[in-house]
Amino acid sequence: MGLTSQKLQILVAFLAVLCFVATVWVWPRLSKRNWRALLGRVGMLLASQVLSLGAIGLAANNWGAFYSSWDDLLGTGQTNAPVSINDGVHPSAAATTKVAGVQVLDTKPVALMLPGAPTGVGGGSVQKVTIKGSGTGLDEPAYVYLPPQYGEPAYARAKFPVVLVFTGYPGTPENLITRMKYPTVVAQAIYQKQMQPTILVMMRPSVAMPRDNECVDAVNGPQAETFYTKDLHEAMAARYRVGTAGVNWGVIGDSTGGYCALKLSMRHPEAFGAAASLSGYYKAAVDSTTGDLFGGSKQLQNENDLMWRLKNLPSPAVSVLVASSKKGEPDYKPTLDFAAAAKDPMHVSTLFLPSGGHNFTTWNQETPAALRWMSTKLETPTDSASPNLGLKVDS
Repeated sequence: MGLTSQKLQILVAFLAVLCFVATVWVWPRLSKRNWRALLGRVGMLLASQVLSLGAIGLAANNWGAFYSSWDDLLGTGQTNAPVSINDGVHPSAAATTKVAGVQVLDTKPVALMLPGAPTGVGGGSVQKVTIKGSGTGLDEPAYVYLPPQYGEPAYARAKFPVVLVFTGYPGTPENLITRMKYPTVVAQAIYQKQMQPTILVMMRPSVAMPRDNECVDAVNGPQAETFYTKDLHEAMAARYRVGTAGVNWGVIGDSTGGYCALKLSMRHPEAFGAAASLSGYYKAAVDSTTGDLFGGSKQLQNENDLMWRLKNLPSPAVSVLVASSKKGEPDYKPTLDFAAAAKDPMHVSTLFLPSGGHNFTTWNQETPAALRWMSTKLETPTDSASPNLGLKVDS
């Protein structure tokens, strides 16, 4: 049974209750003062505790969608071996290119769920996909939201802007659908003409779970930054009608995903022209979950410190939104400092709630406004083969 299987959760909970009842029932028989009775008592208590903790852990994982499979939990889904990136062609390049791209596994409609909407009006669709990187060789699960206009004949030649949406760490792309409801929020905003029709790519910010990559090209490790700024763009352009310029792409995330959103746009404005950080931080974490991302290089660590970049490097020509809460979040003061340190041509907008914690409730309040803000910063792709068919938000 899969890690997120409802049957597994029910089975483990049932066994936990059964073990507890059995412990109470046989305890008098284990009251003797000998080693067999002692081992019996220890075994019964240990089994009861393990099963109870397992039931609680499964329920918590299904609620928060932290891990989507046993491979995801154990880190056995893909290797952490060093990834080499070569400028020239090498013997395995042809084979890698053949499998690179987006593999669609499933497609489901998105309900509009908006009071007063006409019967039969859909909100687009969500595709469960695997994104295979041509340069890094990484494979990542994701969900792609396609607005209803994508399948309409009037937009058959139109290209759409894209927003990359990150979870926090640990997290799975399912969080963005079940807990934060990104497809529903965007579908409603598009219907109400508060957003231009936009494609979402919903992913986690780590490419080698359970390791926290901090969206870094790790020294002798997974090349997460390259995957998100190059491989993802190439894979999406090969499968969908999307723009390829930085002004056509935005990135948004919460917590670790918020840090990644800011960093990717600041380090790669050619890939992302706009970014929104919900409760994000401003320098890469270095702890037991990350390992040594920088190979001991202080320079590389500094380059992934966003405040250091603002103070020591030219500001990129990007627009960013930083969101926090005046009461309840530890990143409020650092967010003020970040906004104050930004210089032209970088433009920083802020969104501050009166109060709120580092949780889904807070981010759900911030998400609709952040998405509407981002839509105003993205340009609709246009070229000779893809005329602008009125994808701009109404003024």
